[in-house]
Amino acid sequence: MADLTPTPERPGLHVSKPSPNAPATGSAVCHCGATATATGDNQVRALAEGYTANHGAAHGRTGR
Repeated sequence: MADLTPTPERPGLHVSKPSPNAPATGSAVCHCGATATATGDNQVRALAEGYTANHGAAHGRTGR
């Protein structure tokens, strides 16, 4: 399986929850340079919502 962890060369959002009893983990890297990680279901949910609202496709490829 490919490594899906985002990098500056491959920006994006990655969320993992290997089992219902394990806490979720997440990482995000935007082409503008912003990075973030989170552990725990609520924190990962906030990370995903923030990335979706403020990074990735939410702003242009210029990074501003």
